Amino acid sequence: MSSGNEILDMYIYETNTLLEQLENIILEAEKADTFSQDNVNEIFRIMHTIKGSSAMMEFDTLTTISHRIEDLFFIIRENTMDVVSEANRPTLFDLMFQSIDYFRAEMEKVESAQPLDKNIDAFLSNINSLIAKIKGEAPPESAPSGQEASAPAADAEAVPERIGDGNSEFPYELRVFFDEGCGMENLRSFMLVASIRDFCAESDFLFEPSAVENDASTSAQVIEQGFLLMFKREGDREKAISVVRDAGSVRSYQPHDFHPAPAPAVEAASPKPDAAGEPTVKAPAATPTSSTSSSSPVQHPKESLISVNLSKLDMLSAIVGEIVITESMVTASPDLKGLNLDTFSKNARQLRKLTDELQDISMSLRMVPMANTFQKMNRIVRDMSKKLNKQVKLTLVGEDTEVDKTIVDSIGDPIMHMIRNSMDHGIEDSEEERIAAGKDPVGEITLSAQDTGNEVIIMIRDDGQGVNDENVLKKAIKSGLASPDVEYSHREILNFLMMPGFSTNATVTEFSGRGVGMDVVKKGIEELGGSVSISSEMGHGMTTIMRIPLTMAIMDGMEVSVGDSIFTIPINNIRQSFKVSSQDILRDSVDGEMIRLMDHYYPVIRAKDLYRLPGGTDEIGEGILLWLESGDYSYCLFVDELLGEQKIVVKPLPAYINNFDVKDYGIMGCSILGDGNISIILDAGNLYAAAQSL
Repeated sequence: MSSGNEILDMYIYETNTLLEQLENIILEAEKADTFSQDNVNEIFRIMHTIKGSSAMMEFDTLTTISHRIEDLFFIIRENTMDVVSEANRPTLFDLMFQSIDYFRAEMEKVESAQPLDKNIDAFLSNINSLIAKIKGEAPPESAPSGQEASAPAADAEAVPERIGDGNSEFPYELRVFFDEGCGMENLRSFMLVASIRDFCAESDFLFEPSAVENDASTSAQVIEQGFLLMFKREGDREKAISVVRDAGSVRSYQPHDFHPAPAPAVEAASPKPDAAGEPTVKAPAATPTSSTSSSSPVQHPKESLISVNLSKLDMLSAIVGEIVITESMVTASPDLKGLNLDTFSKNARQLRKLTDELQDISMSLRMVPMANTFQKMNRIVRDMSKKLNKQVKLTLVGEDTEVDKTIVDSIGDPIMHMIRNSMDHGIEDSEEERIAAGKDPVGEITLSAQDTGNEVIIMIRDDGQGVNDENVLKKAIKSGLASPDVEYSHREILNFLMMPGFSTNATVTEFSGRGVGMDVVKKGIEELGGSVSISSEMGHGMTTIMRIPLTMAIMDGMEVSVGDSIFTIPINNIRQSFKVSSQDILRDSVDGEMIRLMDHYYPVIRAKDLYRLPGGTDEIGEGILLWLESGDYSYCLFVDELLGEQKIVVKPLPAYINNFDVKDYGIMGCSILGDGNISIILDAGNLYAAAQSL
């Protein structure tokens, strides 16, 4: 039997997915200032599903709210959007956004096992008030009209041929069809059974397929022929109808009384009336066609998708990583050196090919598009536009770019911070200011994502007023972050914005000013192994660029040695490697060692000196330089030798080592080499910062 946690996880996942769909529908509808009929049908279906699944989980407040919103859209569906006057449409849109926020807040409580808010009277009053305005009368005291939407539709489904031969001892039948593509039909069927057991003894009813609890393959039978419930007593069936009516994702249901046929000829005589007195038409067994039921507006092709718990994907990635390590240990075993093993070498190459393919597939399973994260920013811009009284449009580019699921979950907040900063202090306060500056009165924020192969580049750009260097420098000096006696470059001034606690706001407002929270953005992105850079031109806006690795599990790395120590540097940070002589190195008393490359001078960092290693060479001519780039940093790292390129599995450092802030010294993790030794993985950006601080 499925555990309660699995059912709850399914409920949370399904509800959050529906809320995302709902928000996108409302955002687009508000732009058009109306709901299309398809929109209305889809919203009705979403609220009907949330109502049913919440009732199943016994979340009464969520059931009540969703039921009343369902009633609201039942009225709109029956009378079209003409019933909602233009004066009431802004209220309708605001109410729907409030509903989304309410459900999301309550879902967070469900996830954290906190009690739900029982006081929903004010919210219900708002919904009832709008319904009254639309109907032109006071809210009725009778039962919600949403029940009408779930009324039995005798002609909604052609009744398929009987599953089995029927049972005269259980003649009161009820056949249930679920929404097409809702998924997990066997589990949904069993949930109905579990609810029915609350009022009906197991000996008083049967159900077919009988293995829905334990056999997922029965879903296909339920999809094709429906889920059949059979009762001894008619009263139990009537109670079951109430359960089915309130269940989630139910497209239609059909009561029917079973009467054994004395002879085949009798069956062909005439249609038999059902319990409601309506004739029941028999048809050949087939997949149910489009229903006239209100909760199934549009047929969509069913996708071959399944949802998988992220922890299982984590386990898969870990196992694939161990396979990659083991394969390297076998093929690079020192016991094989000097042996002529043609067959082994051929098989080893095939094993490497298959291992690479397995690795690529396991990584692709974790890759999800940025679309959901990007779409959520529409709501931020919409709400802030209203509160700040600014006309702003959000342009999304590259939202289909795919990134590791863990990274996608982590970058939502940094992107939100930057969007808020652009809205609050980036875009000018009035249309008059923009017109005077020769700009479109409607401000624009562009959010884009680009996959470069090894990393994804996320860019947030606004066409606002840009950063005032003078004001930023004054605030930095006042905060003790800068010295009045030093002349700072434009880039150095911009870097003050990412200092902890720095803000250009004179007063605290609801939204952070440019710079507020940017240290959190920088820290969050760096924890993902990425980097943040900002640029701005006075009067022309500001651009924030976040560079984030596509995945943090497995990467291509270059192994280097310094004495007896082995380090790994991500390939995407290496621009070039070359040998030089000591005459090519310039020495400066302030900046230390420098080298000239392509008419520019770059600092030279010696890994031996940085990490105070006992071995390794000091002679430049005996080692090799690696030209590294990370974000705004570009420099050369001096090591003894290049050992070769290899795919590496990134392993986190033990917790007790992280207590020493090793990331501040340019160390991001470690990897196990083919010979069993451990290699330290270097973070090119933090390594440069560590060298500068010494």
